[in-house]
Amino acid sequence: MVLKKKKEIQVDAFFLDHRQLEKLQRFSKAEEQNLASLLLHCAQLSNGIQQIQCIKQIMPLVKTMDQMSACNPMAKACFDILGEVYFSLGAKNPLKKVLASSLNSLPEEFMAMALKSFVCCLREELKTTDIYLYRKVLDNLACCMEDFSLGRASVKNLFEEVLQFLQKSLLGIREENRKNHGNCIVQTQLMHDLLIAIKVSMTIVQKLQENIQGSLWKHNESFVWQSMCSLLRSSTNFLMDATLLQTVQTTSGLAVILFTKAMYEPAEELPSLVSDLLLGSMKHAGVPSWFVSICGSLCTEELPDSVLLFLCHGALAMLEWKNGSMCENGEKLLLDIASVLLSLSSELKDSSMATSLARVLAIWTNSALAALVSGSPNLKIKLNGNSDIIGKLLEYIYTHWEHPLDAVRHQTKLIFKNLLQIHRNTITGCNERSDPFFARLMKHLLSLEWHVKGKYASLGCLVECVGTENILQLDRTIPVQILDVMNDQSLAPYASDLLETMFTNHKAHFTLSVQESTWIDQWHDIWVSPLLVILCEGNHDQTTYIIDYYLPKLLKCSPDSLSYMIRILQASADANLGSRNTRGALGALMACLRTARAHGHLELSNIMSNGLISTECIKQGLVHQHNQVCIDALGLLCETHRSTEIVSMEEMQLIQFFMMYNLNNQSPSVRQQICSLLRKLFCRIQESSQVLYKLEQNKTKQGLLEDSTKRHPLGILQQYKVFMSSVCDRLFEVLFPGSSHSTRFSVLTILGSIAEIFSVPKGQAQVFQLDQEIDSTRVRTLIQCFASTFEEVKALAFGLLMKLRDVAFNLQDSESVDLLFQAAVDLSTSTKPYDCVTASYLLNFLVYHKGLQHICLRRWVKHNPQIDENTSVSTVEKNTLAVLKLLLVNVEEEIFQAKKSLLQAAASFPMYGRVHCITGALQQLPFNNLTLVPEWKEMVARLILMSYKLSAVVSPVVQSSSPEGLIPMDSDSESAGRLQMILHEIQPQDTNDYFLQAKILQEHCKVESEKLADHRPMENICTEMRGKERQTCDVTAQMVLVCCWRSMKEVSLLLGTLCKLLPSQAAPEPSDGLITVEQVKSIGDYFKHHLLQSRHRGAFELAYAGFVQLTEMLSRCNSESLRKMPEQWLSCVLEEIKSCDPSSTLCATRRSAGIPFYIQALLASEPKKSKTDLLKMAMKELISLATPLNESSSVIPQVHALNILRALFRDTRLGENIMPYVADGLQAAILGFMSPVWAVRNSSTLLFSALITRIFGVKRGKDENSKKNRMTGREFFSRFPSLYPFLLKQLEVVTNTLNSEAEELKIHPSLFLLLLILGRLYPSPMDGTYSALSMAPFVPFVIRCGHSPVYLSREMSGRALVPFVTVNEVPHTVLSLLERLPDSTSPCIRQNNIHGTLLQVFHLLQSYLESKQLVSSDFQQGLDDIITCIGTKLWLAERSNPCLVTRAACLDVLVLLSTHLGKCQKQGIQLFGFWEEMNRVVSDSELVSGIPYSSAIPGLIQYLQSITKLVISVLSVTAGPDFQSSSLPVAKKIAKPSLSIVHLLHCEFHEVRLLALEAILLWLKQINSKQIAEEGGVLCLLIDLEGTLLTMALKEKNLQCFCKVLEILHNMDLRTLLLKTECSVKMNPNELLTWSVNIVDTSNSTEVQSIALKFASKLVIHLLQNHQQISEEVLKKWVQLIVYFCGDEHQTEMLLAAAEVLKSITTFLLINEKLILGLSDTLAMWKCVVLLLQNEDLVVRDAAAEVIQVAQSEKKSSKGTEFALRIVNAPMALDLAYAILCELLQRWGQIRAGVLTLLEWLLGDSDLKGDSETSAPEEDDYLFDKGEVNFWAEKLTHVRQLSKHLLQLISMTHLTLPDHGELNQLSRIALDQAQLVGHLLRALPQIPEFSKTAEFTRLTIQNERISVCLKILTLLKSDDTCKNGNLEK
Repeated sequence: MVLKKKKEIQVDAFFLDHRQLEKLQRFSKAEEQNLASLLLHCAQLSNGIQQIQCIKQIMPLVKTMDQMSACNPMAKACFDILGEVYFSLGAKNPLKKVLASSLNSLPEEFMAMALKSFVCCLREELKTTDIYLYRKVLDNLACCMEDFSLGRASVKNLFEEVLQFLQKSLLGIREENRKNHGNCIVQTQLMHDLLIAIKVSMTIVQKLQENIQGSLWKHNESFVWQSMCSLLRSSTNFLMDATLLQTVQTTSGLAVILFTKAMYEPAEELPSLVSDLLLGSMKHAGVPSWFVSICGSLCTEELPDSVLLFLCHGALAMLEWKNGSMCENGEKLLLDIASVLLSLSSELKDSSMATSLARVLAIWTNSALAALVSGSPNLKIKLNGNSDIIGKLLEYIYTHWEHPLDAVRHQTKLIFKNLLQIHRNTITGCNERSDPFFARLMKHLLSLEWHVKGKYASLGCLVECVGTENILQLDRTIPVQILDVMNDQSLAPYASDLLETMFTNHKAHFTLSVQESTWIDQWHDIWVSPLLVILCEGNHDQTTYIIDYYLPKLLKCSPDSLSYMIRILQASADANLGSRNTRGALGALMACLRTARAHGHLELSNIMSNGLISTECIKQGLVHQHNQVCIDALGLLCETHRSTEIVSMEEMQLIQFFMMYNLNNQSPSVRQQICSLLRKLFCRIQESSQVLYKLEQNKTKQGLLEDSTKRHPLGILQQYKVFMSSVCDRLFEVLFPGSSHSTRFSVLTILGSIAEIFSVPKGQAQVFQLDQEIDSTRVRTLIQCFASTFEEVKALAFGLLMKLRDVAFNLQDSESVDLLFQAAVDLSTSTKPYDCVTASYLLNFLVYHKGLQHICLRRWVKHNPQIDENTSVSTVEKNTLAVLKLLLVNVEEEIFQAKKSLLQAAASFPMYGRVHCITGALQQLPFNNLTLVPEWKEMVARLILMSYKLSAVVSPVVQSSSPEGLIPMDSDSESAGRLQMILHEIQPQDTNDYFLQAKILQEHCKVESEKLADHRPMENICTEMRGKERQTCDVTAQMVLVCCWRSMKEVSLLLGTLCKLLPSQAAPEPSDGLITVEQVKSIGDYFKHHLLQSRHRGAFELAYAGFVQLTEMLSRCNSESLRKMPEQWLSCVLEEIKSCDPSSTLCATRRSAGIPFYIQALLASEPKKSKTDLLKMAMKELISLATPLNESSSVIPQVHALNILRALFRDTRLGENIMPYVADGLQAAILGFMSPVWAVRNSSTLLFSALITRIFGVKRGKDENSKKNRMTGREFFSRFPSLYPFLLKQLEVVTNTLNSEAEELKIHPSLFLLLLILGRLYPSPMDGTYSALSMAPFVPFVIRCGHSPVYLSREMSGRALVPFVTVNEVPHTVLSLLERLPDSTSPCIRQNNIHGTLLQVFHLLQSYLESKQLVSSDFQQGLDDIITCIGTKLWLAERSNPCLVTRAACLDVLVLLSTHLGKCQKQGIQLFGFWEEMNRVVSDSELVSGIPYSSAIPGLIQYLQSITKLVISVLSVTAGPDFQSSSLPVAKKIAKPSLSIVHLLHCEFHEVRLLALEAILLWLKQINSKQIAEEGGVLCLLIDLEGTLLTMALKEKNLQCFCKVLEILHNMDLRTLLLKTECSVKMNPNELLTWSVNIVDTSNSTEVQSIALKFASKLVIHLLQNHQQISEEVLKKWVQLIVYFCGDEHQTEMLLAAAEVLKSITTFLLINEKLILGLSDTLAMWKCVVLLLQNEDLVVRDAAAEVIQVAQSEKKSSKGTEFALRIVNAPMALDLAYAILCELLQRWGQIRAGVLTLLEWLLGDSDLKGDSETSAPEEDDYLFDKGEVNFWAEKLTHVRQLSKHLLQLISMTHLTLPDHGELNQLSRIALDQAQLVGHLLRALPQIPEFSKTAEFTRLTIQNERISVCLKILTLLKSDDTCKNGNLEK
């Protein structure tokens, strides 16, 4: 269900002048309707649509007129007026088309008269001389030629005049364009006029061919011939003029060919002429002289590339290619055009030209297809798939199929599709499926990796040619492979399109070829079954994208498959409910049902009544832990195919259930989906209610009810009303104090939707109105949302209040409005930045109040009675003006005080808040509709002046060289001295004693503040300054900076807003604009000054925001002087950068500070469609500065240029326009990296990083070496051809320095950058023989880079080599690398070279073993050769190699092979040899004989880790059944390894122990999860390890190893472990438990604590289950530790450990029938569950919810078939937790004691007095520090849920405790607290929600807790008789 806005058609009516009306009145007759009276009536209508109806009546009336009327004056007068009306109407006005179509059916006898009238009108039109009115005439000519016989006849009659006008218009418009150079707006308009003029002239020549032919050829002196020559000359000039818009040039290309075609004889010679033009081989001899004289500029040898492209386009579009009309010359031209276009593809890199080229190539393939139909055999050979041209076109496709521009990619797909058709047409009669060209393409495409986007579209085209079945025969797993790709959103749309093509084609194939219906099962197996598996178990992204992209297409193709899907999923839905990470069958079912319902494949009522899905099942979906399952379940209820489908009662109840538990969702995307789906539901209610109202009306008329609705319409409408009312109640109910940001966001968005959807259009019945649900409390609740610290909540609340403002103001008394206004004024000067935002929203809301002037503003602002009397002034305008005056007066006073003491201002009245409120008020004013213009002009002038003054006060701080360190943080003399230096440097405009003497702020602040109090209306001044000195300075330091940069920010935004007031059209009177040109110029200079001089990032970034508003306005401005300003500013700043003047104030540090921002703003504001001259000029300058030719030139310009280029390449607004400069930028960065100056190298690195992102895209994953963000070498070098020779040359230079035999080590700086780029390229299997940009030349250089003396460079070269070697080349390359390795006897052994080579071998092998070609025989042969060759170089892994680093590298290669061979399970005699060699390497290693080194030896740790990995790999393979059961002596020898795992555990190096422990843990987990067979295998390696591990646990000193040991013990079987404990470490189980509990208690590592707690808990449960005694003390300590772990302040790891422990003990301790731990400890554990369910971290909440899952599952299994909610989200889990707990208290018989504990939970344990005292001073201390805050938990939600269950429990059990001691004590505490809270609430100031938000919220929450608690206590004390009454209340 898509919500579409209904589009209203606008029709402008026509009006007749006095003369025309008089004429009609003369002929019209009152008594009968004639043509004149009809026209007169029509002209008097003011509605265009009614006029259309009237015009449609003209023809029937004319047809009734007799022959005599044809020449009567009335008819003539009417046709004259119709002609005048026709030509006066706009081209897009529907009236014009209606009039034309009516006149098309004019009877023959009236034709001559009408034609005469129209010719007369057209002649008048053609006399137009104003160039700016030409467009109207041209539009009229175009309309005449378009399906309008009368119009065409008129043009034909005036053919010569029309041609004359077209010549005049073409020349005139071009000349006018030249005069207006630089005026973008006018030029753009003229360009469009020129375009229309060319198009019209083409249309006329095409459609009136006979006029030309008749009067043209005979005499060259004829007027028509001269006119045609003129048109051709103009078109040629336009084609050659590069300053015109590209569309004008393109159209001129079409016109040149068209006009030449009309004039040229003989016609069959035309193709040769065009061929010669394109190839530059024009011989003047055979060409007519008129052509040479007119088109001489085209007859040159070298035509510009763009002109060639446009001529090719013209030839393809304007010449006739069908029906063999082009003969042999035509075929040659077709092939010539192809070769010209393909040669242009390497030249034209500009984005618009690249797009045009792709489009023209696609047109060429269409023309080729047309020509082939009747083409010669020779043409078929030339266009066969194996021909040269097709080969080059394929090259073009492979290069451009991943082009960044959508348009190019789309055209590339069309070209490929057409190519296949072209080849198909050349092989007619052969079998397409066995055709070698198709077979080769298919093999190539399938060998590509799936991250190549071009693969999908191409395969889709191929499928249409050869069929899905053929492709599946090559590889049956393709559907699954494509589905696996769909976890990447960038690939999902491509993948789903390909799948759709494949399964649709497959279905069609089955339908045609298979007679029986059994094929559907086969089709389901291939296309549906894999989908269902992924939906149940796939990851979040993958399932989401499959549901969004694939599922709808599948259901559309085969709607019947839905029942198959439901059947499969339904069967396992109850058992497989999913989890927090997977959807499970239930989630998959919800997704399928939602998609099917939304696309109209099923009715929800049907499947619910058929029992296919139950309400409980949907409920489980609605509160599922997996967010997306919730959304799908909600979508199932809300989304329907018909927007008027009636909402059933069940749906409404389920929606209410959903809203109980899902409004507080932390994920923004999920919240948006919830709000969007509910919006669809409300739209359904609204639209279906309109249908029901109509039904009801019809029913009352007819007295019967349609069968379509079972329920009574009025009954349904009543249900709707009740439902919507209950929804609003629920929404307002959760807007309580302390509700979370996510709840408020959801609630306000939903309420906003309701207000919008149910707004009342006039005269329409409305089922529900939000206004009626609003009362004063709810208005206050919404206003309180302004106090939220999240701005989006403020914005939503403001939007909602604006929709309800009439009701809201009616419900507010004047006193509360006054208080709100007072609060807003107070907040506007708060020191907390978010308070001024609140103030702004409050003021923006209050200015709509009609009585604001009378209620509040009178005592603040001097009254102006004239404004009041002026009733035409809107309330908003009056109020805004008054509010701005008030704010301005205040801020001017504050600026005056700040000049005396900036410090005082920062601490007491930072001015930015006022300015923020001013900007906010201005932004919502309707500037185009103001009445009080003089007052506003004065206001704008004052605002600009105020901005400059404020800026002058604060700018010294943000422009200092160290704005952050302006005030010393310490009270020592050294920092005071530093401050003195800073002050000397910046010389701030400040007379404060503190600044002058640089001393620490002390008592004199009191005096300052007292002095200041006299001048200001506010009272609380700087109380914190009276605190401790040290702290004061800390706070103030931050405050000064914040005050200054925020003031700068607000000034910038205010000035940017004011700039927008300049009218875009230059007003004739300067007085019309609120702001003058001079003011705009001064604002521009202000921005320039600050952007080029600010040092503080916050200040210049925000000045940039204002400056952008200014530059965008300038580019659209009509004033010449203003429009040229950006260009002047840009030239000035580039000059200043170039000049490198010592007196320059430009900042060369801080990445050039604001300079890049300044230039960015100037360039980004250029109109997108313009020629981007500024960008071209700037880039040319910057590139030349970034790559200086001589070393001696100054460094600073180069640094600036590099920094600016970085900013420009990062700016997305420059889009594709910046791409042509990427290659130069990359060269500048690489060359800059070689500079001796650090600043240049630093800036070059930043630029390089920006360019890599620009070229390869934003890196979204963490894997540095992933296939994404890479491209083929062909694509890279074809997009940036100049980089090919550059990178090759650089690489050559680098490798030459590496290979010098000199002893000294030369390290080339750019090696790293080169390897970084090359590592991102890869060869494509599509690289054919045509590519001049082959990757092969790079390979030897990259191999030589492996000899670098820098370790990281060798590592990089290893990675960079992989992409350059195709998979089938790997064995050959690896063998050649291995052969280069020296033998042990070689005289000169260079370890760096060996290391680099081994790394390259390692990375190549790794990619080879991961490739998909593991099955082929070539692969196995290649691997065998590699193993044999490595065997000859094994000395490198043994002691004979003295270098440990290279030994480690060699061992890594062996580990790689060993692991792969172990997985393959393929053993042979040769491989037994390999394992024997491995055993020998291990037994000869230092691990066996002992390690003679200390850990300080370079490479030792690396070597030990590598050899350990080899040992573990060999052990796991040789422990397998192949070796253990083999009878061969060699196998038996290998099966007895020289090292055991125990040996590794005893190694002195912890790195070795850690690897061994990790291997043991992995094996254990595999055995526990039954991944490997228990008998044999690695199980034999784990025998008798328990003792060793227990000993290790007691003695291990290394933290990581200790942690792993504990984890292994936790994963082992406790029975065998405890048996070994006695004998190996002499501990009984209780002592082991005590030991593990002590570790939790004493360890400092959270990781150790967490795993130790899990182990201890497992022990506790084991001992308790086996009835073994545990000491009370240990048990108590264990419980306390769990409680301690659940504290909110702990790390996630500890909280998750606690949740896991609680889950593991749920069945035995938490929900057991017996209270094993006793009531207080069990309830303490339950409180932990409740706490974890309210944790801010979603992962923790979900883990805690698993406790409820276990409890509910137990309940379900014990009680049988009843459906229980199990996999639930935290809010639902919390509700269920209290329900389970109350049930357990009954089962345990502990209701009395339990209820008291729960009441204590309810009351909470906050120390109110302490809280209120301590919170006050802290509140203002730190500006941004929010402390420990839980943004998710809502105390009142927990309170309300707990009280609900307590009340239910009490009413069910009729519990009373009249004289219970503890109860009385609890009552006393509650009453005391109630009294205290009441006192504290009364002590708060008026409107405390704004001034003391945190305190007010806390007290309100506590107030509700206490009142609920007292209510329950009263119930418990009373006897039964009163109780029931109370409960009912």
